[in-house]
Amino acid sequence: MQQIRLLCFAGSIRSGSLNQRLAGAMAKELSLLEMDVTFLSLTDYPLPLFNADGEKDKGLPENAVKLARMIAAHDGIFIASPEHNGSVTPLLKNTLDWMSRVPVQQRGPFSGPVYAIGAASPGKLGGMRSLAHLRDILTALGALTIPEQISVSAAHEAFDAKGNLKNDRDAAFLSACARNLVHLGQRKKPLECI
Repeated sequence: MQQIRLLCFAGSIRSGSLNQRLAGAMAKELSLLEMDVTFLSLTDYPLPLFNADGEKDKGLPENAVKLARMIAAHDGIFIASPEHNGSVTPLLKNTLDWMSRVPVQQRGPFSGPVYAIGAASPGKLGGMRSLAHLRDILTALGALTIPEQISVSAAHEAFDAKGNLKNDRDAAFLSACARNLVHLGQRKKPLECI
């Protein structure tokens, strides 16, 4: 496979986050496919709560621009989305909202890379409701999101000491998601970055 640049992150900054573990497992899976993988934490890109008046008065936060440019420079993005009250976390929604405000030339954070999504939850649904909402948000922003996704239920018991998924079914979903992200990421031709 032709090497491409891929980026993984979670919509959580909580210590011991199950979705950070899932994003890490995806980063490892993509590395095994010999891809160039970046793993980031939103902790390193703090953003204020989105407010159009604040944007008008102070402009775009520097971290929103940095994050949008970094994401636009990659061919594929994997987002692990925790579920809060049946939807995405406020942190993730706020991050996506700010990035959507960054002006682009041809290739932006949503028009450039291909997206894959996943969720890990201690519950039985494995964060499926958050994934439906995240897919809708990404579609509204113009992102191409692959159909494969990974949803890990009972996630507090799902990972081994090395961060791998213990369940063969979960591991197979992760692998399928990774391979299609790579496949479609290779097919999209990079354009000029923002």
